[in-house]
Amino acid sequence: MSQIFTWIWIGTGILLILLVLLHSPKGDGMGGIAASGSSMFTSASSAEASLNKLTWTILIMFLSLAIILSAGWI
Repeated sequence: MSQIFTWIWIGTGILLILLVLLHSPKGDGMGGIAASGSSMFTSASSAEASLNKLTWTILIMFLSLAIILSAGWI
């Protein structure tokens, strides 16, 4: 049973990396903060919002599995 959760944990880690790489860049980095701070707070499109929800869901799964596996609850 522990081995199944370990493989799921590895899979969610890889999926999390791919989802983070799919996100579009949000700004100009540290230089953009002083130049135009208001442009950083624009609303996300529908696709970006869905990608954000999916990324947060996978992140919660990944961290939960990491805690469960490291604590030895399984």
